[in-house]
Amino acid sequence: MLRFALLRLLWAIPTLLLVIVLAFLMVHAAPGGPFDAERALPPEIEANIARAYHLDEALPQQFARYLGGVLRGDFGPSYRYRDYSVSELIGNAIPVSMKLGALAMALAVLVGISLGTLAALRQNSALDRLMMGLAMTGISIPVFVIAPLFILFFAVKLQWLPASWSGSTSAWRLLLPVVALALPQIAYIARLTRASMIEVLGSDFIRTARAQGLGTAAIIRYHAMKPAMLPVLSYMGPAIAAILTGSVVVEEIFGIPGVGQFFVRGALNRDYTLVLGIVIFYAALVILLNLIVDVLYGFLDPRIRHR
Repeated sequence: MLRFALLRLLWAIPTLLLVIVLAFLMVHAAPGGPFDAERALPPEIEANIARAYHLDEALPQQFARYLGGVLRGDFGPSYRYRDYSVSELIGNAIPVSMKLGALAMALAVLVGISLGTLAALRQNSALDRLMMGLAMTGISIPVFVIAPLFILFFAVKLQWLPASWSGSTSAWRLLLPVVALALPQIAYIARLTRASMIEVLGSDFIRTARAQGLGTAAIIRYHAMKPAMLPVLSYMGPAIAAILTGSVVVEEIFGIPGVGQFFVRGALNRDYTLVLGIVIFYAALVILLNLIVDVLYGFLDPRIRHR
């Protein structure tokens, strides 16, 4: 297992390097520049600004300089937030984004597994069809549609919850963004759990457990749950990536000062270093989480051996 984890970490290095190269080229290929929104400046001042940020260098030289800084843990200065480095901006925003993502993931896992298990136990019943219909609806509606609808209904019409992060200091301000971010993942996890649980409940060892007189609750808890969770665990890596990318939209809609909001504003302002730093951070986080999922997969099913 340790050898497998080390090999995956080694393979992560060229993957992350490829992400850095592609992100660097795409950011610099976008029309406009980080200082185009400024008022018209004399050519001498524009040349001094470009020289200060090394924008006057050839693109390969800029990339080599940037990659050297990344290897030292330095993502460079932000072009728009003049008093902050990219590392400081990401470091200040990470706790908010991590809290939002962790709460959404916990809600998705808890509700999705519960609904999927209940649907599997009531297979082909009206309850099963209702739950799977709601799950398909949750999959079909994107987050950028769900979030404004939540604001319109719960914040504007009913006035039960704050519409934005700045509108309240209580913990209730997290409820709408967390639910909006978790809903699509609840739908996916519920469908995966239902299909996997139905397959496991039809296995020989489950029939043996029933023949020994075990009740349904004991069979689910001690025998069926762990093997049924393998497809769900495999999905956890992409699910966390989906929550991370979805948080970009949710944070902007609800005005949450997280990494996603900085990413959107950095892209609009052509803040090259800020966008690149957030892309690298997200890529490294997704690679790490997928590695953790692969390792946990072997612990859940002792029959699996990573070679």
